[in-house]
Amino acid sequence: MTPVERPLSPHLLIYKPQLTSLLSVTHRGTGFALGFGMVPLLWWLVAASWSDGAYALVQSFWSSWFGQFCFFGWAFSLFYHLLNGIRHLSWDAGFGFELKTLYRTGWTVVTASVVLTLAAYIAAYHLRGLL
Repeated sequence: MTPVERPLSPHLLIYKPQLTSLLSVTHRGTGFALGFGMVPLLWWLVAASWSDGAYALVQSFWSSWFGQFCFFGWAFSLFYHLLNGIRHLSWDAGFGFELKTLYRTGWTVVTASVVLTLAAYIAAYHLRGLL
């Protein structure tokens, strides 16, 4: 018996990326980043309860350019995932499925995530007296 040749289904190289698909992938990525970001948060909490030296080590990491970069990414992930989750809740309620609304709310989520991340950083630096 000869195998039946089936048509190949479309794959990622066939489809043109759209805003909605990019936002979906970003939502999954930020969820992963938030989960992974719990490890350094736990490290910070354990170090704070362990000793002054352990806490100083963690603080030196977070003060480094790499630590700041990681924290900035984690903060963006937090705001993006939160706002996009609210967007998904509106879909669960049956609102926002029109194509124009999908794109408008998508760009709103991206813009608001960037603005909130920058605002949080500006506020944090201001409170620490670095601005």
